[in-house]
Amino acid sequence: MLAEGLNGFLGHSALIVGLAASLFGAMAMIAAIRTRNPRLVRTVIPYGWLALVAAVVAVVAMERALITRDWSLAYVQKVGSYDTPALFNFTALWSALEGSILLWLLLLAMYTAIVMRRYRARLADPAVGWALAVMLLVTAFFFMLALGPTDAFREAAAPNFAMCCRGPNPLLQNHLLVMFHPPILYLGFVGFTVPFAFAIAALVTGRVGEGWLVETRRWALFAWGFLTLGIVLGGWWSYEVLGWGGVWAWDPVENASLLPWLTGTAYIHSVMVQERRGMLRVWNLSLLVATFSLTILGTFLTRSGVVNSVHAFSDGTIGPFLLGGFGVVLVVSLALIGWRGDRLRSPGAIDSPVSREGAFLANNVLLALFAFVILLGTVFPLIVEAKEDRQIAVGSPFFDAMTRPIGLVLLFLMAVAPALPWRKASGELLRDRLFWPAWCGAGTLALAVGVGATGWAPLLAFAFAGFAGGAAIRQLVLAARRQGYRGLLGRTNGGMVVHLGVIMIAVGLAASNSYTHAAEFTVQEGETVSFAGHTFTVVDVYDFSDERSVGIKADISIDGGQAYTPAISKYTAFGMDVATPSVKSSFVKDIYLTVENGTKPSTGTAKLKVFVKPMVMWIWIGGLLCGVGTVLAAFPGRNRRRPTDAVSAPVPLEEEIAGV
Repeated sequence: MLAEGLNGFLGHSALIVGLAASLFGAMAMIAAIRTRNPRLVRTVIPYGWLALVAAVVAVVAMERALITRDWSLAYVQKVGSYDTPALFNFTALWSALEGSILLWLLLLAMYTAIVMRRYRARLADPAVGWALAVMLLVTAFFFMLALGPTDAFREAAAPNFAMCCRGPNPLLQNHLLVMFHPPILYLGFVGFTVPFAFAIAALVTGRVGEGWLVETRRWALFAWGFLTLGIVLGGWWSYEVLGWGGVWAWDPVENASLLPWLTGTAYIHSVMVQERRGMLRVWNLSLLVATFSLTILGTFLTRSGVVNSVHAFSDGTIGPFLLGGFGVVLVVSLALIGWRGDRLRSPGAIDSPVSREGAFLANNVLLALFAFVILLGTVFPLIVEAKEDRQIAVGSPFFDAMTRPIGLVLLFLMAVAPALPWRKASGELLRDRLFWPAWCGAGTLALAVGVGATGWAPLLAFAFAGFAGGAAIRQLVLAARRQGYRGLLGRTNGGMVVHLGVIMIAVGLAASNSYTHAAEFTVQEGETVSFAGHTFTVVDVYDFSDERSVGIKADISIDGGQAYTPAISKYTAFGMDVATPSVKSSFVKDIYLTVENGTKPSTGTAKLKVFVKPMVMWIWIGGLLCGVGTVLAAFPGRNRRRPTDAVSAPVPLEEEIAGV
């Protein structure tokens, strides 16, 4: 009993210490800035490290409680089990509300400590000091959540094993991706706290020129990269675990992760306009505020229980706190932007819509519209339920119809924007730069029609994807010719690699969503059926069982070759059926198999569902390319100028035409 009580004591003590360290650190930093006392600045460093140590101790205490099955804690009773395998017992930390807040808190404390370490020689700079103070305040807010409404170390009465201690949700204990998807996604969510903090610091200090962008660019880029990888891994998890044959279902929690990705993408593009031309200052600050705010709103949607989702956690008392934090962020940020309105006026204007900055502005408008549509479709059912006490659902048809044209135009802009110079483009220049990309688009369209593709939307997607891919490859080839392999480094060329990844994802989604063939069969053992040019032979149908579940498997030979083994499991503690598909993957198409209820090993009968889905693998390859491009873009390319706090000097048009 002493060992069991120790986990709760350590956890609560660490959270109290972490809350105090974060608050005292933030207050000490604000006092040091106001009094210009460098000695007081140095006292902030121990507070920051103490907050990190406290977060680590809290997480280690909870993991120890899960590993040792400390049933004295309510959270362990909620997600723990004697039968859960070690891997999923470890990942149970983030399988429910309370533990996921601990993970968020740990990553936030790590980011804060890294910022403190990275700028340790500049902590006396008010801009850096205010940024660190903001991060410490946000950290204190999450310590407060972990101590109050999401207390993972709350003690509970002796467990009734018939009512509790069943382990994590079955969907969170049957695939390795649960080890990677949530932490990587959280690294993206939490990472946007850093550029947000520097944006607030710029507003507080009045240094709203371009200098603060230097401090935020890589932080925003890496946060965006983690978020991108987390979303792609989430699609892979959905594909491999849920058994419905799809990657993205416009689920409210999926949408909550996409919203900050869209605004973060808009920021990464438009920030280049501010660096080059000193324009879009208010817009860029607003995008950072929106991105950070949407991570808080997404946390509310995911963790408060207000939406029904396969991903969402059960309800609790956290909702009002998250909404309150969301409101404080918005009010304070908008008040600061209004206060600094005079200094935020741009010294220049867009000279021509046919220019790099014009294309970036159009790109930003479309991304913002995309985010608005998704936000509207996600929260509208909640508004209707609150006002009229009735439930409605906004499903895939709405999102597909509203976002498809926006996505197509974004693909077109991805082709044109890299070819445009700053300020103004001539017709001759565009003809020269877009000639080969246009032929790539035409060739891609011809190939798609040649293999039987139909429908205006997917055909346009293929054509624009070829166009955009040709533009990206042209840029990379020119850079490699000029500088060799070093030409791949830098924001522009790393961005082109990211573009190629996004294009592959778009093509994979367009092909797999538009040309999927599906059928159901009831087949006897030894029988063969044909579908979509393939044969499927039922080799064996049999029962299986383990400590957690009982179920049925079927060995299915595809085209007379290797047997694939889809299964359906009933997790006995939950009484829940979970399908485990089996997939034969290739660059051209996936053959996706599931067994359905109605399969009977006693009679050798298998009820199969077969999906033939083209080009799904391109989605995963595209996600990997996005990660590679993010890393390449983080390294400075040659001749990279660092903007000062003043507006960057205009760049001659001839220089821009000579090399984009």
